[in-house]
Amino acid sequence: MNIKVIKNKIKFRVAQTLDEISELKEITSPISPENAIGRISRMDAINNKTINDRTLRKAEEKLKKLRLALSRINDPKFGKCIKCDRPIQEARILLMPEEAKCVNCARLR
Repeated sequence: MNIKVIKNKIKFRVAQTLDEISELKEITSPISPENAIGRISRMDAINNKTINDRTLRKAEEKLKKLRLALSRINDPKFGKCIKCDRPIQEARILLMPEEAKCVNCARLR
């Protein structure tokens, strides 16, 4: 397993996720009742805000997992499934470095 490549990938994903969180925080700001928009438009804006709030929470959780993975990268257990202790495929780690379970254990949830 190429730890240097994985570490760079995680750092890149952290930067991407921070950008995503920044954008989501801008678009999830409260909707001011003084805005002169129609009732339907306001309902649509509230619905979009709810969806974006959920996306923001998921991005923040992903960031937390990415930072955890980065802090554990030199741990001998890094790259092993937290559930079954088998090695996680390197392709999976590169694709989803925030995940700590192998494909089989993740599928079982």
